[in-house]
Amino acid sequence: MGHSDDKGKYQRVKKHKGWKQKPPNTTLKRALSFLLPRFCITFLWSQPDEFWAAKFFLGAGIGSLYALGLSRMLILPMTISEEHKIDLMCGMAGVAALGWGTSPHFRCASLLVVPKFLGKEGRIYILTYVLARVFDGPVANTRHNLGEVVRSISCTVEMQIDNAKRAWKISLSPLRKILKDMVRSGKTLRSETRDVSRSFSELNEQVASEAGLGIRSVRSAVHKANPSTQEIYEAKTRMRCTQIIDQAIKRCQSWFAVKHASCMRTISVPFINHLLCIPMKFSFLCHFAKIMHTWCRDKIPVEGNFGQTYDRVNDSVDSLNQDFTASLAVKEEHQTMLVGANLSHRHLVDEVNEEVAKQGERLSTSMSVLRVLLSCMFIIVFASAFSYTNSYTQDIRFDNLYISRYFRQIDARRRKQKKRTLLPLRRAEQSSLIDPLRLAFQPPETKNMMSELLGCLPASLFVIIACVLDFLLYNIFSTIKHHSFVEYSFRSSHHLEVIVGGNTMMARLLRSTIGALNTSSEMVMETNNLHCLPEAHGMSKEQYVSCVTPLGALILLCFAQVYVFRIRRVIAAFFFPKREKKRILFLYNEMLRQRMAFIIVQRKRIILRVRQRKRLEKPFLDRLGRWLPFLQRFLRKYCILCGLPQSSNSKLCPDPECGTLYCRMCWQDMGRVCFACSPEELLSSDNSSEDQTGYAD
Repeated sequence: MGHSDDKGKYQRVKKHKGWKQKPPNTTLKRALSFLLPRFCITFLWSQPDEFWAAKFFLGAGIGSLYALGLSRMLILPMTISEEHKIDLMCGMAGVAALGWGTSPHFRCASLLVVPKFLGKEGRIYILTYVLARVFDGPVANTRHNLGEVVRSISCTVEMQIDNAKRAWKISLSPLRKILKDMVRSGKTLRSETRDVSRSFSELNEQVASEAGLGIRSVRSAVHKANPSTQEIYEAKTRMRCTQIIDQAIKRCQSWFAVKHASCMRTISVPFINHLLCIPMKFSFLCHFAKIMHTWCRDKIPVEGNFGQTYDRVNDSVDSLNQDFTASLAVKEEHQTMLVGANLSHRHLVDEVNEEVAKQGERLSTSMSVLRVLLSCMFIIVFASAFSYTNSYTQDIRFDNLYISRYFRQIDARRRKQKKRTLLPLRRAEQSSLIDPLRLAFQPPETKNMMSELLGCLPASLFVIIACVLDFLLYNIFSTIKHHSFVEYSFRSSHHLEVIVGGNTMMARLLRSTIGALNTSSEMVMETNNLHCLPEAHGMSKEQYVSCVTPLGALILLCFAQVYVFRIRRVIAAFFFPKREKKRILFLYNEMLRQRMAFIIVQRKRIILRVRQRKRLEKPFLDRLGRWLPFLQRFLRKYCILCGLPQSSNSKLCPDPECGTLYCRMCWQDMGRVCFACSPEELLSSDNSSEDQTGYAD
């Protein structure tokens, strides 16, 4: 209740005194006064204890929206769970709502976050993005191309080794084939000899067999003590022939008996069956086969030299099984080409891939840590904004170098009061102050901007070197690929034939062994290094532009920082208008003191030189113009105090012997009197000049 009564009393006093609103003392207030209604201006520039309820709820709402907007840019990209993101967003919105509703310091610091992001902190963020683009673009592409070079070298070495091996194998393939065929023929010869022995054993069993001889012995039929093989085999053949004829007679007789019995069973009529079955009783006809005994005795089908041949073959087979052996041993030894060197293509590629994988893991880990740090950089930015707010409210000299609207109002008021003013600024003063209404860069801003541009120089050089190196390596590797194609061709042919004549068993055996030398081949090997050429990957113009564009934004922010720094003071002045007035008054009075000190020093410098009876040193051109008056129209003079060149507003000392030049402002500061030529009468009045100047209030 007390607060509302005081407020009402304050408003009644204003109405009673006919209170009139002062003209806006800031450019922001003047601009908004044309755009917003009167009550909005009153609300925005009201006292801290006025409209406190509306300020609390409106500030809480704006702070919550502001925090949600920052959360979308900073918290959502973080690699954390959704629950943690929601918790952080809610906590951030709550803190912002409470701070905006209760503290003007918090509001000011929160809004200062925006120019901070557009300043040095924003450049750090863009710099990390530039580095990320460079590592993902030219650096990764260069690493890929270098990997291709290593792969090409290892593949070429492996291909040379393979070609040497293949050429050596092709050269030795006929001999290897002959040796392998001889080994195979030796095995074949052994198997053939076993087949011959097996076949001859069957013949031997047949010759030595006693089958079909009956009860008579062969030796009793030959009537000799030591019969030959020929005689034994002929006797066996005759006895088998006789045995076969006897068995044929017996079978014939048994056939007639069987047919007679069958006929009697078939015809059951007595007497008739005997008559009809009489032909079946003619078994005596079977004895006519004995006529063949004469053929068996006189025309036996046995060659006359069968026994002799059989004995020779039997001896040869026995000798072949006992005395013939053949074996061939081939030893193959593998040796490395270089001792201690591993030229394996797979080994080299595996090592390169492993190293690339390690570097990729390190880079991905670094980028993950960098993203987390970038997300947490808001804390640093917010702390920097709070630091600026505290310095603004506590240190009256901090960032106090702007010629604001209130500064001009003070100067205009003093000009009406016929007091010493500061505007326009002197040449020496322009290097330390900033006019926020001028779009051009001013000396303090230019100095800061150049330092920031120099800070961007290493990043620019890194990006340019990375892009140029990637482009050069791509062109070099492409040239190597297009001019390093090599085709290898190897041809080999031979024909070897050994002829073994005859049809004997030995001839066949020789053909199966020595015939392995009969080889002929024609080899054609053609290879090329197309698969070993480096597959260089080049970046497109769009990719290069995407790498350079963030760098352009980084440099553009260095220029935009000039205007961003001006916005910082505007935001702080909006939330602390009384503090801004004190700062401007302090700046004006400080500059006024500096101006007076400068004038006094210049006056004393001139007077002391004259007292010491030393001629005031003038520039060489001034002295030359005094000696040669006709050259004065061509010679340009400068102000003796500030060094400005001569212009239409410049003032020359009325004494023609002096000829000292002053600019208009320095002439006014000197009281329109030249201290270089008439210091005696002005020296006493110089001491009281400082007391005649008042300070702004």
